[in-house]
Amino acid sequence: MHKPRTPAALFAALATVLAATAAMAGPAQAAPPAADPSCRLDPVHQDIKHVIYLQFDNVHFTRDNPNVPSDLEQMPHLLTFLTGNGTLDSNHHTPLIAHTGTDILTSITGVYGDRHGQPISNSYRYFNPDGTSGTGVSFAYWTDGVFDPATTTPSDPAPTMVGPDGKVAPAPWVSYTRAGCDFGAVATANTVLENTGPDVPKVFGPGSPEAQEAKTNAALAQTDFVGIGVHCARDSALCAKGTAKPDVLPDEPGGYAGFHGLFGAKYVDPVIAGGPAVSTVDGSAPITDPKGNPGFPGFDGMSAANSLGYVAQMQEAGIPVTYGYLSDAHDRHPSGGAYGPGEAGYVAALKSYDDAFGTFFTRLAKDGITKDNTLFVVTSDENDHFAGGPASPAGCDGIHVPCTYSTIGEVNANVAGLLATQQGVTTPFKVHADSAPNFYLNGNPARDATVTRDFEHATAALTATNPYTGQNKQIFSYFADPVEMKLLHMVTGDPHRTPTFTGFADPDYFVFAGAPNCASPCVTVQPGFAWNHGDFSPDINVTWLGMVGPGIKHLGVTNSVWSDHTDIRPTILSLVGLADSYRSDGRALSELIEENRLPVGLRGHRDTLSALGAAYKQLNASVGAFGTNTLVASTKGIDGPDARYAQTMSALTSLGQLRDLVAGQIAAQLDDATFHHGRINEPLARLEIALAEGLIVASAALAR
Repeated sequence: MHKPRTPAALFAALATVLAATAAMAGPAQAAPPAADPSCRLDPVHQDIKHVIYLQFDNVHFTRDNPNVPSDLEQMPHLLTFLTGNGTLDSNHHTPLIAHTGTDILTSITGVYGDRHGQPISNSYRYFNPDGTSGTGVSFAYWTDGVFDPATTTPSDPAPTMVGPDGKVAPAPWVSYTRAGCDFGAVATANTVLENTGPDVPKVFGPGSPEAQEAKTNAALAQTDFVGIGVHCARDSALCAKGTAKPDVLPDEPGGYAGFHGLFGAKYVDPVIAGGPAVSTVDGSAPITDPKGNPGFPGFDGMSAANSLGYVAQMQEAGIPVTYGYLSDAHDRHPSGGAYGPGEAGYVAALKSYDDAFGTFFTRLAKDGITKDNTLFVVTSDENDHFAGGPASPAGCDGIHVPCTYSTIGEVNANVAGLLATQQGVTTPFKVHADSAPNFYLNGNPARDATVTRDFEHATAALTATNPYTGQNKQIFSYFADPVEMKLLHMVTGDPHRTPTFTGFADPDYFVFAGAPNCASPCVTVQPGFAWNHGDFSPDINVTWLGMVGPGIKHLGVTNSVWSDHTDIRPTILSLVGLADSYRSDGRALSELIEENRLPVGLRGHRDTLSALGAAYKQLNASVGAFGTNTLVASTKGIDGPDARYAQTMSALTSLGQLRDLVAGQIAAQLDDATFHHGRINEPLARLEIALAEGLIVASAALAR
């Protein structure tokens, strides 16, 4: 049997070099910038007056069926705008797990889930003191505690958005509002009220009329108070004429006193539209809930027409920074169910999205909001894996010949029933159901406890016949326990929500825990859902990023820059001349920015800077080379005997400590040069590149 090993000599050399070069790192990060009554976007060049950030739910640049044009190909108004006026990076990546909540929060904060608190979404579990586990919902307002729908008093005292220090993570609107810029939020994760449970009384007060409405008419309260918001600058005229509430961020670095916000369409719509309702982007109809009440239509109701209508109206009302979420086009909203690529309903939905973008760009241009004075950033949370049979008729393209599917739907696997019937294991546990399910064994046993190791071995041995391929294979491809999850940025500042382990299944599968038997079939096709994500799989983890505006190169489509969601925020902030109070996990994508628009510290040394950025991403990104190698090694260790497991986890722990040192040093130098007037230290950068590459080589050796 091959024994895992790590190059001890390399570790020793790396540790020695790191200690010797620690003094070469850049200075500590600067204090948060002070607030200013006027919006100070792009203070140096003064040509970016607006920021429009749009994030889709599962909209694809690549084709899911080689004969059917992709989502973006079927939205030529958007695709042509991005590729004709700026850059679309087709080599953009998700964190892990690759789910909506995790991905959007990573994108808008610039940090991985271990630092914003939601590496597992769109829900997660937390351990109670008695060893059982409860459910936490990922979507909750930024300052909320754990949102468990089953109880108003969860045992876990941590905030939803928990930082490494156990406090509320820094909020993404603060850099803008401190610079005097109002920030409009359109259904963007956790920047708006997300529910009528804890969110409404949290912001409005438990005895407020709004809280009373949430108790007596939750559906109307959802329409009135959820999904739409404006975080105002300190002296905002917008908040002064609206029903504003204090924008409370008690843990914000540097303090955040004197700021207010408008929460909910009931209070935002009259201020930005002068009436009770904002209209769709083409002005043809008011935006309403399913019952016709003016206001928030629900998160699944954030079609392009609705979301872009709100974004345009906010910009026209003088809100210079707007962040918007757009729901997917491949589900049958609002009735439910899923389309396959090229189905008539899917093609029609994409046509409506394309029409909305055409109207959006025309409307903004009439307002004087164009690529010449606006930074447009458009991306998708993740790609999805389509679970379905072959399209019919053969060769259908959806445009000229509609596709149909005799079988469509994710493959649901009852892991509790399979464990009991295939492995005789009935150990009590709960699971966060997903294609990348997280397991929480009752009692919260140690990762190397016998009960844990036996359960992991049994789970790894599970097999099923995939109804789409006809092959009987293992359900799970990869495993990560807390050692590897830490390397993948999945362990937060709240120890109660760390799973016993995480499995990454074949992406056709959605794994849940039902009855501990297979009296009902344990493996079935669920036609209601056909687009899986969360998993470790290229068709899920590779997505896209489009940028247009002053300072963005006109590269069209490029795959030459490996980026991930953490890079979006520092790239935006570097272009608009703002800085966060914290250091990002990402980097400003200098390869996409014109030389004269780069921060002075990033000019020159272009080859070294690109190499340093590339090495940093492969070392630190969840799905970079290092993370991929260590996940493979972790899987072999978990699936192997206890001696190999112990050796593997020891090696991964050592590698992780060195990774954190090297990645932290690179991040500090890049942050200093980007935001704090530092300079790239060429000798140090070359050394950091060598150290990063050495660690990647070591991780590859461990994976063999």
